[in-house]
Amino acid sequence: MLKRRGNPLWRFPGVAPTAAFVFAYLYLPIFILIAFSFNENRLATIWTGFTFDWYSVALNNSDMIRAARNSLIVASSATFIATLAAIMAALCMTRERFRRQQAVNAVIALPLIVPEIVTAVATLLFFVIIGIRLGLLTVIIAHTVFCIPFAYLPIRARLQGMDPRLEEAASDLYADPWRTFRRITLPLLWPGILSGAMLAFIISLDTFVITYFVAGAGATTLPVYIFGMIRIGITPEVNAVSALMLLISITFVTLSFLVGRMRR
Repeated sequence: MLKRRGNPLWRFPGVAPTAAFVFAYLYLPIFILIAFSFNENRLATIWTGFTFDWYSVALNNSDMIRAARNSLIVASSATFIATLAAIMAALCMTRERFRRQQAVNAVIALPLIVPEIVTAVATLLFFVIIGIRLGLLTVIIAHTVFCIPFAYLPIRARLQGMDPRLEEAASDLYADPWRTFRRITLPLLWPGILSGAMLAFIISLDTFVITYFVAGAGATTLPVYIFGMIRIGITPEVNAVSALMLLISITFVTLSFLVGRMRR
């Protein structure tokens, strides 16, 4: 398609093979993982037959179910708090003008560019200094802070695309700020809120490095549990759990993209 439109990039020799290699490198291992999750043999690299048994084994693993429950608790809590914070930050950054606004915006987006390992070590050190015992609460706090930028960006983008004259018209009709927000701003902002919330949820659900550092005993999440399984060898059960997480991630990212494109 790009070539038919006359994109000059494809005129350079080697661009098409390089692009094909990059996409194969990115996605071929994922397809292999999914395929071997149906492998009958316990040795994950030797194909002997097709079976759904490993999905049944994974879904009946009590430790894995407990880790999945922890992941859902953390992701739901972090998403709710991070989305509320993102809404307030987006309203302030979009509707108000103040000094150092760009600096504040950069600070909000900072977790997106800071290496995750740095954030994890700094968060662990912070909890140790203030004396908070590591557990599910520390994981929720860490995930909330980390997820705010992911919820903030779609919400702010939606706010910037809204016509400010609608809110001005509501004010002219003697609506107070709260009623204006509830009757005008919130319905128009809702697709951005849903998009940001779903993106924050899947980021929290998949986060491993931060969780690994700040989770205490009994606070194991699903990514940390999968890491523990890999340390004793890759089996089709690991592949099955990973495939299920991949399916959930793709579903939420797709929904976030579709909701973010909603106009009404």
